[in-house]
Amino acid sequence: MDNHNLVLFFLLLFISSEIRAQQQDKDEPFVGVNIGTDVTNLLPAADLVAFLQLQKITHVRLYDADGDILRALAKTKIRVIVSVPNNQLLAIGSSNATAATWIGRNVAAYYPETLISGVAVGDEVLTTIPTSAPLLMPAIESLYSALVAANLHTQIKISTPNSASIILDPFPPSQAFFNQSLTPVLTQLLQFCSRTQSPLMMNLYPYYVFMQNKGVVPLENSLFKPLTPSKEMVDPNTLLHYTNVLDAMLDSVYFSMKNLNVTDVVVLVSETGWPSKGDSKEPYATIDNADTYNSNLIKHVFDRSGTPLHPEITSNVYIYELFNEDLRSTPISEANWGLFYGNSTPVYLLHVSGSGSFLANDTTNRTYCVAVDGLDGKTLQTALDWACGPGRANCSEIQPGQSCYQPNNVKGHASYAFDSYYQKQGKFAGSCDFKGAAMITTSDPSHGSCIFPGSKSVSNKTSQVVNSTHVSGGGGRVRIGSFHLTTISAFGNYDVQQLLYGVVCCLFYYLFL
Repeated sequence: MDNHNLVLFFLLLFISSEIRAQQQDKDEPFVGVNIGTDVTNLLPAADLVAFLQLQKITHVRLYDADGDILRALAKTKIRVIVSVPNNQLLAIGSSNATAATWIGRNVAAYYPETLISGVAVGDEVLTTIPTSAPLLMPAIESLYSALVAANLHTQIKISTPNSASIILDPFPPSQAFFNQSLTPVLTQLLQFCSRTQSPLMMNLYPYYVFMQNKGVVPLENSLFKPLTPSKEMVDPNTLLHYTNVLDAMLDSVYFSMKNLNVTDVVVLVSETGWPSKGDSKEPYATIDNADTYNSNLIKHVFDRSGTPLHPEITSNVYIYELFNEDLRSTPISEANWGLFYGNSTPVYLLHVSGSGSFLANDTTNRTYCVAVDGLDGKTLQTALDWACGPGRANCSEIQPGQSCYQPNNVKGHASYAFDSYYQKQGKFAGSCDFKGAAMITTSDPSHGSCIFPGSKSVSNKTSQVVNSTHVSGGGGRVRIGSFHLTTISAFGNYDVQQLLYGVVCCLFYYLFL
């Protein structure tokens, strides 16, 4: 093979593999997170982005277009949806120039260094501020025109997040329909989404469905728990079987769109989640239920099973939310939807091992249980005695002469015993509490020759973790669907046509010059 043919062979091999990689990445479903900022001592933007990278979070949604965060996201592989706050709809919906300015300042100024994938226009506008409904489509169209002018309309999609309450009679899904008072606006929105290949953003919360229909909707269906056939929900019109509430909610959206003769728009779950704490009226807002819902949600997305109506479509999902927003007002659950506390320690452990790498570094494979700082010795000793006694923790390493005996104090010994019990219990939520004497940490407490049980289990599973499949893992808000994103590859921001043009130029140079 001469040099020219050799160059041609490798160039074509390279480009074909790149196109395949782009298509595979584009088709792979993902789980992202919403980032609310009503947090005491929110991490500085640079630290926040470093935390996202540590957790292998690849998709985020902001509730505004925070410049510091967008700058910090530059030159990372994290894709971000920026948002137009509701209080800016009037100005943008009334003026094309204002819309163009907004795109210039909040999108074009950062793209492509920051991978902005979408613009969410308002949040639940049709149900929370219905008087602004007439402004919604003018705002969306003006922003889209600004993207077209900036030649960004194929890379960045525009939509608006909607509450599930825009759908009436949601079960059985085949009988669902949009609130007729909203039909004029929704018809325009769906026509826009169809024309621009944008998703319909929906905030879907099985938690609220369960709370409003206790006794009718089983908790197991809401949490994605395995069901016997007798407990599955069956649509009497289609005979489709539903094993979980989220799939039923998704199909109710698809049936509602079909009633308006729209069948080519996908649903993006812009928010979904489960609170980990609530007041006396919210007894099901618990750590166990939040852990179960979000863990099973992640697995469900990566199983790529779609819904009973559309098994070929797996919606992308944004979990609500990354941090507990402790500054939010009552009820108590409003401040407890996060996967992490504001100081970046996990609220609970997501059980997604084997599903992928999203949130796997710390929350699945590197979490430990240690004694709380500042607790009195008597309380710690009582908890230590229980762990080493009835709890059957392995306390041999904290005996005199053993590797973890030093430092010889109750806090050090208790931390080792707590972690032993916690690891033996499979790191399940609730196994690191000891009546408030213990807490979960992502910092390895091992020191010197003292290796904590959590470190031993991680080192024993290193090869297993490295070879695991990719996983992604988020309420007050939920959306389902999928953006048709342009993949940003090693070639920067070139699309396939630009890439092929470059290859042709290279071939011309090598073959004829």
